Amino acid sequence: MDIDSSDIISQCHLFNGVTKDDLHLLTSILKVRKYNKGELLFEEGAEAEGFYVVASGKVKVYKLSPDGKERILHVVQTGNSFAEAAIFDNGRYPAFAETIDPARLLFFPKKDFLTLLSQYPQLAVNIIAGLSRFLRQFTVQIEDLTFRDVPARLARYLLSLSGERNISVSLPLSKSQLASNLGTTSETLSRTFRKLSDEEVIGVRGKHIDIIDSQRLLSLADSYKES
Repeated sequence: MDIDSSDIISQCHLFNGVTKDDLHLLTSILKVRKYNKGELLFEEGAEAEGFYVVASGKVKVYKLSPDGKERILHVVQTGNSFAEAAIFDNGRYPAFAETIDPARLLFFPKKDFLTLLSQYPQLAVNIIAGLSRFLRQFTVQIEDLTFRDVPARLARYLLSLSGERNISVSLPLSKSQLASNLGTTSETLSRTFRKLSDEEVIGVRGKHIDIIDSQRLLSLADSYKES
């Protein structure tokens, strides 16, 4: 097993605090899979064969409306896992997953992983904690869609990318994908970018966004829809 695969696993939130012995067990069951850009990994409702950790590239997890409109739930980047909830519950994938970039993924087969959990309870504790984090993320996402308008959602997204730097960010998604992720249309998102740029809150250079006025962006991020 390549050493970088071990490094990726140790960074994954699902496996916080694992021992070297646990890490060895995990690398013994995983399979490294390589994908091209735009490859469908699984469909909603398909039987879950296992879950993934992203070693390189990006993966979008999304739903489709009855009329075929895509709604991105989240974008998974290096060091993060996805589809782990599907190996529990009813054993089916709850959404679609597709590579955004050429990607290398670490695949954990369901049967082998559940065997490890039964033998090593600390791994079970770690995955419960990881699933709890995802639940909190979706709670925040629902709150944003319900109570915040598009400028506030965009501001929160840009600040989440910038971390504590508050200087500049590079968008990991196309603007159409970002619009889907924020629950809006491409046209509305473009108008929002233009408005914030005209007001000198941000500067837009393609996918590169300069944060000009971080305090105004923070205020916007904390705002709620007017009733």
